[in-house]
Amino acid sequence: MMLGKGQYRHERILSRATVELMTSDHLIPEQRAGAEIFFGSYRSWGLGMAVDIERTDIFHTPGRFGWEGGFGTSAYTDPVEGMIGILFTQRMMDSPEPPKVFTDFWTLAYGAME
Repeated sequence: MMLGKGQYRHERILSRATVELMTSDHLIPEQRAGAEIFFGSYRSWGLGMAVDIERTDIFHTPGRFGWEGGFGTSAYTDPVEGMIGILFTQRMMDSPEPPKVFTDFWTLAYGAME
C-alpha cells in the first residue's frame, strides 16, 4: 500500500497526499543535527518513520522510508526501486548503529537488483 502511494490493488486506502506527508522530511536542520546519533546525516524523520534524504551507500537512497527496530527488525520501502524489504532477527540493537546483519541484508538486497 505504501509503495502504491496509498493504493492497494485497485482500492485507495490512504490519499496520495497523506502518504507523501508521512514519507517526507519534517525536521529542520537544527533538529536533524540534534538527532544525528539516531539518524546519521543521511536520514531524517517523516511521520512515524525514518526517511533517507541522501545517498551514502548502496542502500541509503533518497526517498527510502521505514524503520529499524531495537529488538531486531528492519523494514524499508524504496519507491524509486519499487522495493520492500523486511528483516526479522533475534539480534537486539546494542548501540545507535544497526547490527552488521542489518547492513549486510540491505547491501545484498540492493546488490541483487539490476
